[in-house]
Amino acid sequence: MKPIQEFVPQHPPMLLLDVVIEVSETLCRTSLRVDPKAWYANPDGTMPAWLGLELMAQTAAAHSGWKNRDAASPKSGYLLGTRRYQSTLDHFPADSTLVIQAELDYAGVFGQSAFLCQISLNETTVAEATLKVLESA
Repeated sequence: MKPIQEFVPQHPPMLLLDVVIEVSETLCRTSLRVDPKAWYANPDGTMPAWLGLELMAQTAAAHSGWKNRDAASPKSGYLLGTRRYQSTLDHFPADSTLVIQAELDYAGVFGQSAFLCQISLNETTVAEATLKVLESA
């Protein structure tokens, strides 16, 4: 496991992920403990499920950061859009550990990519989406 700060340009409090679990040419897996005291927390300490999209985007960014690990700092990127973000939950439970996976589906020559993403809770997929991203030059 590696600290997420080595791979992404975000900084707290906007950096939501905790660690990179696994990363390769085509896959990145990260994790996050849902902090019931974080800025994003609902009154009951849960995390709104719509934030899953940002977790997926940061995981895709971590993949890019690993791919460009010889650079002085991680490159910036842009979330161009998503296709069918679906979550089986309205919120992610307080103090739960989420595992986020972004699998590279397409990589273009001009920095555009698509990632098949999912979020798992207790080894069960609870959210899925396809992200379209653009890495800056």
